Amino acid sequence: MRKNILEDERIYHVFTKSIAKFQIFRRKGDYERMKGLLKYYQIENPPLKYSLYSELKDTKNYYRKHYEEKDKLVDIIAYCLMPTHIHIILRELKRDGISIFMGNILNSYSRYFNIRNKRKGPLWESRFKNIEVGTDEQLLHLSRYIHLNPSTANLVEKPEDWEFSSYREYIAETDDEDRLCNYSENISTGPADYRAFLNSQKDHQRELAKIKNLCLE
Repeated sequence: MRKNILEDERIYHVFTKSIAKFQIFRRKGDYERMKGLLKYYQIENPPLKYSLYSELKDTKNYYRKHYEEKDKLVDIIAYCLMPTHIHIILRELKRDGISIFMGNILNSYSRYFNIRNKRKGPLWESRFKNIEVGTDEQLLHLSRYIHLNPSTANLVEKPEDWEFSSYREYIAETDDEDRLCNYSENISTGPADYRAFLNSQKDHQRELAKIKNLCLE
């Protein structure tokens, strides 16, 4: 049982990491696999396993035809995939939606990774961690903290150079069909203003104290 009960329509910062800082994303295809899982398993009760869905000739048209009108378990508000861990901000839309969603993506990725790397055993350190985000102001600062992770870790010079986060969605550098996130209800900052907000390092350091209890690392 989880110590804290997740409730519908509330927003949570969800964090999970690999065992012993094991590198779980080793190539671009690994990151793309997880991004595909994030999109696919938002859907409640998908009729196909992702491994079968991903082998279809035209997944985009198949998704539009069969899945776009289905009910969703969660909304993704922001995310960042890092070599050894994952940050996601989620709104729960259905009872137990976050638990089901996270179980689906983590189990599916573990199977993919173990088969590809001829490996056995668990991939993730433990059950995912989560904490509720109480206000839109906290959410805005938390999204910046998450989007800054790749540049803070010196993986890239600029946050927009990292392909595997939602930052490019926030600054309108992603095609509509590739978008994963739905954040307009809570974050109304436009692309130019959000870019300036993220690049304001001084403000970031000063405001980080407001969300330090949400960072989970």
